[in-house]
Amino acid sequence: MHPNDIEGFFTTRAAIDPEAYLELTFTFECAGDPRAAAAHLASEQSTAQWHRVGVKEDFRPKFAAKVLELEAEPVAAFSLPLGVVPPGPVHRCRAVIAHPWNNFGPRLPNLITAVMGEGIFFAPGIPIIRLEDMRFPEAFLAHFDGPQFGIAGVRTRLQVYDRPIFFGVIKPNIGLAPEPFSELGYEGWMGGLDIAKDDEMLADAPYSPLAERAALLGAARRRAEQETGVPKGFLANITDEVDRLAALHDVAVNAGATMVMVNAMPVGVSGVRALRRVATVPIVTHFPFIAAFSRVPTHGVHSRVFTRLQRLAGADVVIMPGFGDRMMTPASEVRECVHACLEPMGNIKPSLPVPGGSDNAATLEGVFRQVGTVDFGFVPGRGVFAHPMGPRGGAASLHQAWAAIASGVPVAEHARRHAELAAVFGVSVE
Repeated sequence: MHPNDIEGFFTTRAAIDPEAYLELTFTFECAGDPRAAAAHLASEQSTAQWHRVGVKEDFRPKFAAKVLELEAEPVAAFSLPLGVVPPGPVHRCRAVIAHPWNNFGPRLPNLITAVMGEGIFFAPGIPIIRLEDMRFPEAFLAHFDGPQFGIAGVRTRLQVYDRPIFFGVIKPNIGLAPEPFSELGYEGWMGGLDIAKDDEMLADAPYSPLAERAALLGAARRRAEQETGVPKGFLANITDEVDRLAALHDVAVNAGATMVMVNAMPVGVSGVRALRRVATVPIVTHFPFIAAFSRVPTHGVHSRVFTRLQRLAGADVVIMPGFGDRMMTPASEVRECVHACLEPMGNIKPSLPVPGGSDNAATLEGVFRQVGTVDFGFVPGRGVFAHPMGPRGGAASLHQAWAAIASGVPVAEHARRHAELAAVFGVSVE
């Protein structure tokens, strides 16, 4: 890029209409002049060539992405082993870029292509880059429906207020035929689970066809509701080819599922949005494949970007990597994803955040303290279904742990008066 052209990709907030632009925050490492690298970054995701040869015109004022902020500091070398010698001094940078959303319109595949596609990951002089955040103006958000039910709607359907919503991933997750699988769900509901759910890897499998499994789980759910007098939820995984989602939604819901789940990135957020248009029950999204983009802290896409996109597409509940070593996600990143579910977002309802991974009654308090609100879902698998006293005991232990938290009593102390919770802590009942 000619030095005289670089300034055409820089502007100030005062000089643009904020409703016409998305704001994108990037961190990147570059070799050479950071201003030239940032200009390339803006150029490659929008109007790389801004005029025809021999024609006096300039498409940059209307169509170019533009750098609003740029910070740069010199570093000794690239943070990742690239196997190349940088052609100049290396800088670590942070840039905020305004991207005119009319370049792609309110269409999620086109949005993703523009702001996290070929352009940014092959921008000259920037071998390492991460999209850290994406913020939408009201004019863009107005084109999206977002969650149909949101947190309030999910709570109303379950009649659960003033505490976390307790999910349970039925285990074993792979291999069980529908009948024993449904019995495990029933036992979990009888112990106090609000929602028993399919695992993200169990969908319409030959050994467990969705229609048969949903019919048995639906019947078990209704039986548990009659016996407890409490609404119960069954979350069926309908992840599949996009053209099957609507039909599988109908199969599951007609059989008794009260929610449906799709793996957001394998299906695509556009697939989630298409499902939202026909869904009659809350949609839950799960996080397979997101770690492949977000795990490396200096490269890829921050997971909160995917959280925002799932909410925008219509997810009423977003299951995300949770706290603790098992999920290998910094606690600050989990909190940022939770915040992306709950923060104001134009006309878009909040989604219920469900940070998960190897949880049980003993980890409930830690998750609650990290999240800082009761508006979250808690989703043990083996923490309920591998409990020494069975799924009833595992589900009961969640309620016992919450009773201690809500009353300000140490959970480990409370466990000594409740056998189910005591089994989680490995202590004896006094």
